[in-house]
Amino acid sequence: MPVQRSRGRVAKVPPASGVCFDALKYLETAGVGRRETIYRKGQTIFSQGDKCKSVLYLQRGAVKLTILSSQGKEAVIALLGPDEFFGEGCIAGQPLRIATAVTVEPSSILEIDKDEMIRVIHEEADFSDRFVAHMLRRNVRVEEDLADQLFNSSEKRLARTLLLIARYGKTEQPEKIVAKVSQETLAKMIGTTRSRVSFFMNKFRRLGYIKYNGSLEINSSLLRVMLRD
Repeated sequence: MPVQRSRGRVAKVPPASGVCFDALKYLETAGVGRRETIYRKGQTIFSQGDKCKSVLYLQRGAVKLTILSSQGKEAVIALLGPDEFFGEGCIAGQPLRIATAVTVEPSSILEIDKDEMIRVIHEEADFSDRFVAHMLRRNVRVEEDLADQLFNSSEKRLARTLLLIARYGKTEQPEKIVAKVSQETLAKMIGTTRSRVSFFMNKFRRLGYIKYNGSLEINSSLLRVMLRD
């Protein structure tokens, strides 16, 4: 079972006190209407079809979102990293979860009740700006994912996925992927077979674009695959 840590209630400070709302602190602490939970690797946070009653914020770790079709076919729709929201459909009237969320490494997650999420969006401009920025980035990502599926080869889709997982462009150097992402998961993310993923991963390694050394390290030179005609 997940281990929950409660840090007591956080009193709301009246505006007259001169103390500004700190969105980052709010997202890093438990309080009224929000709970911090530690998950082990491979634990299910919520399942497709569960009641949708809260928004979740990934403080640390990594989470995989999957959907299952009525024919039993599974697809990986996202691999989330720190500082990302998910399950936000509840505040748009979504009654049930449309995906399953599973940790791919030990993770710390803040669960924010629907009513509390709506309150803080309406009352705290700093938080609202942060959440809106997240939703805009998510929308751009969905559009890019669709274009990627429609127009790019499986090799380019794999290269793009690896760069995204390594947070290319968000840091000065692409990160080592600490979480072990299986080739099967990568195949489900880009819509191809595991054998094709294995072929391209070996090719990328021969060309020096990636390295295996206990963890997977992505070299920024992998971007060449995306730029190639």
